[in-house]
Amino acid sequence: MRTPSTYRRQTHFQINPFMSKLLFGCVSCAVFCVAPGAWGQTKVTTWHYNNARTSANTTEKVLTPANVNVKTFGKLFTKSVDGLVVGHPLYLPDVNIPNKGLHNVVYVATMNDTVYAFDANSGTTSALWMKSLLPSGATAVPVSVQGCSGTTAFTQIGIVSTPVIDPSSNTIYVVTSTYESLKVVHRLHALDVTTGVPRAGSPVVIKGSYTSNGITYHFLDTHQMNRPGLLLVNGNVYVAFGSPSCNGSDQGWIMAYNKTSLLPAGAFDDEPGGSFAAIWQKGAGISADPSGHIWACTGEGGFSPGVKLAISVFKLTQNGNGLALLDWFTPYNWQSLSNNDADLNNGVVILPTQSGSHPYELIAVGKRGTIYLLDRTNLGHFCATCTTTDTQIVQELPGVVPATGTPVYWNQRVYFTSGSKVEMYPLNQGILGTPTLSTWVPGGGHAIISANGNNDAVFWNLAGGVLFALDAKTLGLLYRSDQAANGRDKVPPLAHFATLIAADGKVFIGTQNSVVVYGLLP
Repeated sequence: MRTPSTYRRQTHFQINPFMSKLLFGCVSCAVFCVAPGAWGQTKVTTWHYNNARTSANTTEKVLTPANVNVKTFGKLFTKSVDGLVVGHPLYLPDVNIPNKGLHNVVYVATMNDTVYAFDANSGTTSALWMKSLLPSGATAVPVSVQGCSGTTAFTQIGIVSTPVIDPSSNTIYVVTSTYESLKVVHRLHALDVTTGVPRAGSPVVIKGSYTSNGITYHFLDTHQMNRPGLLLVNGNVYVAFGSPSCNGSDQGWIMAYNKTSLLPAGAFDDEPGGSFAAIWQKGAGISADPSGHIWACTGEGGFSPGVKLAISVFKLTQNGNGLALLDWFTPYNWQSLSNNDADLNNGVVILPTQSGSHPYELIAVGKRGTIYLLDRTNLGHFCATCTTTDTQIVQELPGVVPATGTPVYWNQRVYFTSGSKVEMYPLNQGILGTPTLSTWVPGGGHAIISANGNNDAVFWNLAGGVLFALDAKTLGLLYRSDQAANGRDKVPPLAHFATLIAADGKVFIGTQNSVVVYGLLP
């Protein structure tokens, strides 16, 4: 007896006997390999695929180094939205939209506080649903109120971060910033992924306080921006905050909310009584390890051991309805880094278990390009006697990858986008070796890899307004979006630190007023 899913997949489109023979006899055929809804399998529910932030999708069956080139790959269609898209799109295959049937769906959130659901395979279908999250009489926050427009060129502040989806409950969580009654307000929303209808108890106003040394500090909305992607773990949604893009009275905060009730479940301030020390990570999501510990990096500011954690990597644990600091690392030269705006400004990459003497590791990197390989069970705190390198950590490579994005981990390799090049470091026994390959193409952004397990890996990045694709094993150039004639594949203007995502034969890019879909050309 056929199951409903089997019946659906076999009747999603019809072909005659000749075309059937062609389809099943030609596994590389570009047209049929991307038939709408036929091969949906990869869920992109969080920033860069997983809570470890490895940035690798290892279930890609369509896009390969053999077919990603200017002849067979390019821009498919564009869908307009009402504002800048800063966080990257999310994606769910085979979503049953009421009265509209099954669709592979791409979800996009804008700086005008609107969430859209589009058919990921159709350039002609209108939005499956859209939901404005502005309360009556409210607007997104004008940049004149939020400030800091010089760095980002934002004109308003709405939904900045990448949302997160809970597939078990079909819920997408989004954080908005609104301006109402002359105040800035942040809210956490929980929406049904099939309709956009709010869940019970949604939204909730984000508030927080944190007590240190007997003094209680309060979260100040006007000085904070939810830049990092949201994190879902331990039954909670975690929301991180930092600077609105320049320095003021901001501090780095992490808030926890129960994913079902949306009740507060803890708050942590990484610099109580100080300023700066933002958790911004260029939009990279805060991380979680397999034990549910939460990880983040911070910007410049003040430092006192275990209390004020500027220029640091720190580890939190969920302790009932509270967040507790478990461990931390601060470089020996933190003061020089802080004085020169040299933040640890990318996501924390949680590595899979290694075979060396430090099986549980992470990688962090900042603006100066120093790679920090840390033991997750003993971060090393601060070395007051160190003068040239941090000798208490697993490995430190000073200044080797300046202007980098969050590293990408795939198949015992770690990739860094460094200024004008991409470098690949082998990882052996938990130690980074000499980079074996390097290619001179623009870097610096948050890159990703799509692969079929350990094969057919493509390295993707946005740099200088151009989409690049490299063979992940050789770092040879496969494709760039400015190759095609007549601007066929041109990437529209992007928001500050916009990033991309790839799944099920498509590459999705949020722009200043649209989401653009790339894939195999028909």
